[in-house]
Amino acid sequence: MYKLIALDIDGTLLNHEKAISQRTKQIIESISSSIKIILISSRMPKAMRYLQEELNVLDMPLVAYNGGLIVSNEKNMSSIGIDFPAFRAILDFNEDFKLHLSLYHNDEWYAPQMDFWTEREERNTQSRAVLKDNELVFEQWKKESKLPHKIMCMGEEQKVDEYYHLLDAHLGHSIHLYRSKPTYIEISPIGTDKFQGLKLLIDQAFPSIDLNEVIAYGDNYNDIEMIENVGLGVAVGNAISEVKAVANHITASNKNEGVAMHLEKLFQ
Repeated sequence: MYKLIALDIDGTLLNHEKAISQRTKQIIESISSSIKIILISSRMPKAMRYLQEELNVLDMPLVAYNGGLIVSNEKNMSSIGIDFPAFRAILDFNEDFKLHLSLYHNDEWYAPQMDFWTEREERNTQSRAVLKDNELVFEQWKKESKLPHKIMCMGEEQKVDEYYHLLDAHLGHSIHLYRSKPTYIEISPIGTDKFQGLKLLIDQAFPSIDLNEVIAYGDNYNDIEMIENVGLGVAVGNAISEVKAVANHITASNKNEGVAMHLEKLFQ
């Protein structure tokens, strides 16, 4: 009865080594000829394509930046960015904090310097940042009319917390703020989320598929709407309690191949 599977990546599909286990690859390969396999993440597209390749689903669309960018066959189906006034204010508010701000547009990733945060993101996503000052990127993108799909703030937890509350107080009406970790803030355009991105992808690419025919797997706050509103929402064992509360099923953790275990029960 299911025709599409939406898979969150970090904390869900990937194990503790930030890799897809062989068991997971095998079960997905066994069902991918009859079920659409869609990766849906806060990552940039090129940090998702190598995983699509490992799963042999490169021909499938993907949902990047928590729904801010939907890509199919290297072409954008939908693109929503942070507007320039908000972008400008985000940089200005960081003047006193000096937090790491990575800037993303499509497959472009600019980091202000090679530091602990850049190195960790490169390692986790198997992508490479271009090192360039935030102000220079702002001027470049303004000339090119490129809106950032995501701004990733990283730094010491207390400073990140203060910066979060400052942004929320002044810009909460125009940007979406998501604390994926205590040391992270993922900043995206207002109104973007994984569920809206998934709905848009289905409407444009697979209009014959109903949301009741979709399975979604996730673990964190940005997965809640998606897990709650598809036909079968599944939380991995390491998911936060809010995700588990709205899920239809709870499987094992990502470290214990929860996605593979659940798919095997459903389809084998």
